[in-house]
Amino acid sequence: MFYHGIMWEYVMREYPVLSPRRTAKRKRGAEQLLDRIHLIEQFGLEPVHLLEADEDYDEARCIQECLAFGDTVFAFDRVQLPIWQLSKHEIGVEIVDLRTCTAIYTIGHETKVEDYFPGKPCFRDLIPRKFS
Repeated sequence: MFYHGIMWEYVMREYPVLSPRRTAKRKRGAEQLLDRIHLIEQFGLEPVHLLEADEDYDEARCIQECLAFGDTVFAFDRVQLPIWQLSKHEIGVEIVDLRTCTAIYTIGHETKVEDYFPGKPCFRDLIPRKFS
């Protein structure tokens, strides 16, 4: 499984597809800009980052870590190719179609998940506790 954490306000603005190319003009700060330039030099583009769960890095840990990047986490069974390995548990892809998610986790009780993702499982009160 793959997981992507994002603020709900960005979901509403970027729905249905996440692509760093679409948001490049909104990058602020020297650190974000340098990170973007580094990724473009390394991969030819700035990828969307996702965590990949495995036997040593479970779903709960992925979800908890993704919550550091936003109030909503999207889970995917698979992602679109090509895939770049960014670190041991992190991958990058060119785009993510949020409509292909298999589940949504959110700590934002005011988010209107059902309006954008009818029929997708949404977990509001089942957020995993902090991993050890």
